[in-house]
Amino acid sequence: MNLYAVKQRIRAIKNIGKITKAMKMVAASKMRNAQSAVENSRGMVEPFLRIFGDFPAVDPPKTITVAVTSDKGLCGGLNSNITKYTKALMQMYKGSEAGGDTDKLSLVTIGDKGRAQLQRVAPEKKKLSIQDTYKDKVTFGQASLVAEEVLREGGDAVRVVFNKFHSAISFKPTLATVLTAEALDAQMAGESGSKLDVYEMEALDAQMAGESGSKLDVYEMEVASERGDALQDLAEFNLAVTLYNAMLENNCSEHASRMSAMENSSKSAGEILERLTLQYNRDRQATITNELIEIISGAAALEDAN
Repeated sequence: MNLYAVKQRIRAIKNIGKITKAMKMVAASKMRNAQSAVENSRGMVEPFLRIFGDFPAVDPPKTITVAVTSDKGLCGGLNSNITKYTKALMQMYKGSEAGGDTDKLSLVTIGDKGRAQLQRVAPEKKKLSIQDTYKDKVTFGQASLVAEEVLREGGDAVRVVFNKFHSAISFKPTLATVLTAEALDAQMAGESGSKLDVYEMEALDAQMAGESGSKLDVYEMEVASERGDALQDLAEFNLAVTLYNAMLENNCSEHASRMSAMENSSKSAGEILERLTLQYNRDRQATITNELIEIISGAAALEDAN
């Protein structure tokens, strides 16, 4: 490789290093903003987990798998992990299908990267694809619209696969299962009835109790007529909250993964730049040495001729 080619490559690597450093700084700034939104959304989804719980092993008649990915790349193996876990999840429940019912499983993708990767895996099961969800700030209204589209597919359970943010260097694929009102009622009902039949708030009752008695002493609820509607509303709201949290968690994980990827790219660019600089200096030194040898040899030949 001649000196000009090495010099051009050094210049290109320097420009790439500047770009990756700038992208790392942008990703770090976005991650800090997204992290505060994630913490707030966890306060919405955790009460539903305490009330309804999670049912990862439930096997309803029809299941919808929602893969939450990003719209952009350059974020390491973030989207590949979601694709891998989604494929494994669908394969696992496909093996438990009775009579090979292909309509039991449906696939919904959020994000352009998930659409492109899962399109090749199970095109016949893919029912819905949603892109451009992260162009603007993710809002609960946006997640509610996505939840409405998912509910139109008519599943008994929705399994949401997303990257849960733990720290700037730790984000793991996570599965959240949300049941419809009918499936939730059947799953939570037992010998003593559903957990929603009895709702105790002893700590709040103790705080609100006074000389004239507690305001919570009488809590009326017409179970037969209102319980079904209330459970339906709670199930739909639970799905919207879960999708909202999943989208925020995955968005924050995307920025963290991109920050790590750009940091590794900057380190790699620095290492390549060092090697190329060393090669350039060696080649230049060799060229100068050869030119000096030619000059000295020419001068010596002239002296011998005289």
